[in-house]
Amino acid sequence: MDKEKDKNQEKTQEEMVKEAVEEAKKAAAEAADEAPEDAEGQKGEPEGAESEEAAPDEPEDVSEETEGEKPEEASGEKKNRFFGKKNKKDKKDEKIEELTDKLTRQMAEFDNFRKRTEKEKSQMYEIGAKDIIDKILPVVDNFERGLGAVTEEEKENPFVQGMDKVYKQLMTTLEGAGVKPIEAVGQEFNPDFHNAVMHEENEEFGENIITEEFQKGYMYRDSVVRHSMVKVAN
Repeated sequence: MDKEKDKNQEKTQEEMVKEAVEEAKKAAAEAADEAPEDAEGQKGEPEGAESEEAAPDEPEDVSEETEGEKPEEASGEKKNRFFGKKNKKDKKDEKIEELTDKLTRQMAEFDNFRKRTEKEKSQMYEIGAKDIIDKILPVVDNFERGLGAVTEEEKENPFVQGMDKVYKQLMTTLEGAGVKPIEAVGQEFNPDFHNAVMHEENEEFGENIITEEFQKGYMYRDSVVRHSMVKVAN
């Protein structure tokens, strides 16, 4: 009896499902008949409409980029990027930078010391050379005075000729070392090179023109070793 009841119940359920399906089909057919125009309008819509409606789903791609990343790591990188926080340097790198900076400063100091030493050395050499030249100049003056007092007859004397050769050799050596006499007679007086010890009125010369030289002056390179002692006209 129970089996027959179960079979009857199953038949009633199947019948109810069939009836519900048939009613749904009828309702769908009626709805299609009532709105044929709407269906045609939907068929005539452009193909791109579906893509436009699907546009709001695009942000899903952003989430895909962060897939596989831990939430803590992603948030930490974003914070570092936003606040400009840099990773802490390794102690070895810091030590290398410190030693490099120290070496650079020492090299700059050494270069300055080298330049300063060369300049001081050059100045000392020039001062020493000028001191030696200043001591030699009186010897040159004596040669010039002695040779200037020689008469024409005495110039053929071997001794006089020997002294003249020594004087010329001495002047050639001084000239090769950078020593040269200062031009005076006929030049305009210049206090940087000349020392005026006498003045005269002379119409043959212009104003402040040197007419006579009492003691020859000399220069070593670009500096004066001894000023010329001169007489200035007008």
